[in-house]
Amino acid sequence: MKLIVGLGNPGREYKDTRHNYGFKVVDAFADAIGVDFNKEDFDGVYAKFKVDDEDVILFKPLTYMNLSGTAVQKIVHFYKIDVDDIVVVFDDLAIKPGEIRLRLEGSSGGQKGMQNIIDNLDTQNIKRIRIGTGEPTFDTIDYVLGKPTKEELPLLEKAVERAVGALKEYLNHDFQNAMSKYNGGDNV
Repeated sequence: MKLIVGLGNPGREYKDTRHNYGFKVVDAFADAIGVDFNKEDFDGVYAKFKVDDEDVILFKPLTYMNLSGTAVQKIVHFYKIDVDDIVVVFDDLAIKPGEIRLRLEGSSGGQKGMQNIIDNLDTQNIKRIRIGTGEPTFDTIDYVLGKPTKEELPLLEKAVERAVGALKEYLNHDFQNAMSKYNGGDNV
């Protein structure tokens, strides 16, 4: 079983903020493959579907960003999902808007939702897709909880499309293929 987690904050006031690009990616992926987030449990909402007879879960924790790991830990333990079968999608300030980065493991890079997942699962060996939202030009909290500018929006929409493509590549082939095809800027 595979688990794809999109990070964000619940509530209308956060819907279109930079910090919700993990949610945006899994929502766009669900739309692209025709599944709905029709289950609510484990402090989140999720969709369950199959790819080549393997169960896949798309999951959005509703615990707010900084406590994402508590929800992820609950669903991982319930379904006995191996950490090698988890991918987390989240926003990253250190990457330019419109770029995505796929990694097999590593630190959270200061992203508190990812750090909480690392802490709760007790490993940094978690695959991730980071969506670039750019360096803050003002207070970091106000920046991540703010909405992208008109100039950033088309770049971020492209990043969402590329992340959806990377998830499809991961499920149809493997994460290494997705990394080689989708890492970096405009290489697809």
